[in-house]
Amino acid sequence: MAKLEITIDSVIKELKRNEFRPIYYLMGEEPYYIDKISEYIATTILTEEEKEFNQTIYYGSETDMATIITAAKRYPMMSAHQVIIVKEAQNLKNIDELCYYLQKPQPSTILVFCHKNGVLDRRKKVTSLIQKYGILYESKKIRDSQLPNFISDYLKRKGITIETKAAEMLSEFVGPDLSRLTGELEKLTITLPQGENHITPEQIEKNIGVSKDYNNFELKNALIEKNIFKANQIIKYFEENPKNNPLPMTLSLLFNFFSNLMIAYYAPQKNEQGITMQLNLKNSWQAKEYITAMHRYSGVKVMKIIAEIRYCDAKSKGIGNSSQTNGEILKELVYKILH
Repeated sequence: MAKLEITIDSVIKELKRNEFRPIYYLMGEEPYYIDKISEYIATTILTEEEKEFNQTIYYGSETDMATIITAAKRYPMMSAHQVIIVKEAQNLKNIDELCYYLQKPQPSTILVFCHKNGVLDRRKKVTSLIQKYGILYESKKIRDSQLPNFISDYLKRKGITIETKAAEMLSEFVGPDLSRLTGELEKLTITLPQGENHITPEQIEKNIGVSKDYNNFELKNALIEKNIFKANQIIKYFEENPKNNPLPMTLSLLFNFFSNLMIAYYAPQKNEQGITMQLNLKNSWQAKEYITAMHRYSGVKVMKIIAEIRYCDAKSKGIGNSSQTNGEILKELVYKILH
């Protein structure tokens, strides 16, 4: 039988049932999920009185494996468990020494490692021992295309819904920094009028500062529809409001869209279901814009557009460009996409 995938929800559900593992190794490129699990362990397993003697935090750059293992072997004082959290575990040396401890881990110790911006080598013995006795959780970076669904799911757990356009606006404005994104979502929920549980584009515009008519989401739609007038209106607004519409964010969104569009051409079936499977989209409605774009842009044109976006990114960083402003660079790019 195949092993079930370890997710943040499965880990926290197990913790809520008071089913504790002797070791939790949390690693990966997305710090948000690592922090959520470690914070849950740090705040819920022990009472405030128990924490005084039974909760210890180490930092990988300031300690060593011998110190951590010695602490892990101790028995808790007036408590069923002790919690040891090792932050910045990516800076630890001699992680393989953990193998000796894992041959007979202390059952009353809950040992948590927070290893950010990297992962353990899965070929190592220590990795297989962690999987045998505890939780080896990899926190993967969320893709830009997954951000609107992340926003919807986050709010749904709070009993709040959000319009698709509003979720797109917020995801494009904040980007993939999940800690900042959830912070903005918390602010939004606070600003909702009493009794309301639905977020609209107008509320995003009012409370976050993103224009509901002039944003990257609307620019992408204008390019998909080949609406020259609307596209030029938007880039003129961007040029007049550069702080709220940084060029790198726009180029990133366009690059991701057209790169996905190129992949969509290789889908065995060019319908909603086929494109959804090809691009691993969560909802089939997301495939509609790719199908529309495929009717307006050939595969050869898309390859040229991707090259132009790369070229514009280089120019925005000063490579081969000594005079063009970011507004002029974007205007030239949009012209080349549409013609």
